[in-house]
Amino acid sequence: MAVCLLYRQRMARRPRYYRVELAYDLFDNVSVFCEWGIAGGKGSFAQVTFSNLREASQEADRRRRRAQRKGYARLDRALALV
Repeated sequence: MAVCLLYRQRMARRPRYYRVELAYDLFDNVSVFCEWGIAGGKGSFAQVTFSNLREASQEADRRRRRAQRKGYARLDRALALV
């Protein structure tokens, strides 16, 4: 449904990513999927399910803002900085 990919590159460290995705499941609930980790490695994963799109969207925005406060940037902007 909707995906936001964030990316963080620091000197002398491998690049990291944080992905937030909204998707409907088979029972018409909305899930927020989050995946994070080191690029090229095995990432970590979390899933939260909501009964409506508004709550799920608010949670996805909270997680995106939290990652941006930690230094992650949208992929298109992060590549422009490198």
